[in-house]
Amino acid sequence: MRLTFASYNIHKAVGTDRRRDPDRILRVLHEIDADIIALQEVDRRVGDRATVLSRAAIDDTHWRVVEVARRPRSIGWHGNALLVRREFEVIEGEALDLPTLEPRGAACGEIRVNGTALRIIGTHLDLSGLRRRDQIRALLDRSHACERNLPTVIMGDFNQWGRQTGAMREFDGRWQVMTPGRSYPSRQPVATLDRIVASRHWRCEDTRVHHTALSAVASDHLPVVAELELPKK
Repeated sequence: MRLTFASYNIHKAVGTDRRRDPDRILRVLHEIDADIIALQEVDRRVGDRATVLSRAAIDDTHWRVVEVARRPRSIGWHGNALLVRREFEVIEGEALDLPTLEPRGAACGEIRVNGTALRIIGTHLDLSGLRRRDQIRALLDRSHACERNLPTVIMGDFNQWGRQTGAMREFDGRWQVMTPGRSYPSRQPVATLDRIVASRHWRCEDTRVHHTALSAVASDHLPVVAELELPKK
């Protein structure tokens, strides 16, 4: 089974031209055409944390939301949301809190694809390196504590510049850290902030940064993509 995973910090749909354009974000997602997507900064930070991508607009796509929201106008948790293809079965969604001085969290989903259960987690980690370590440990503790050894993919904006330094060292030999390339800032990217991390169940076939004319202006981050294959047992 081969699936396309994508992670995208959409900057609340505000592009480098300072215009908020949710439809432009959706067009970028259609360019990528991933099977499973983790979004960051999808909800506004104030008030009722309303989503910038309306449910009606998502209903017109071939994805659906993994339900983790605790507020009626949100589609995520602390800005993290998960989208999966409509034909995939969503078993459950869960909002995870992460240790920090400011609101941070993760969206966790369990889905079933072609009869196989998978765990997917989308997150946006802290600017502080110390807090990032604590947050990665919390995600790993949550994953390792689950009784079933599910194939797992963790995606998001890790706010980590070094490819294999700092907080990324928290991932041990049970995990594959994929840094597709420079993804921030989107017009002239210099930083590798966005990553996809997979459990050893997966085989990585390809990674890339989705850099097109549209994605260069739609957000201050570029999406990152990984093609992962789950070998037959």
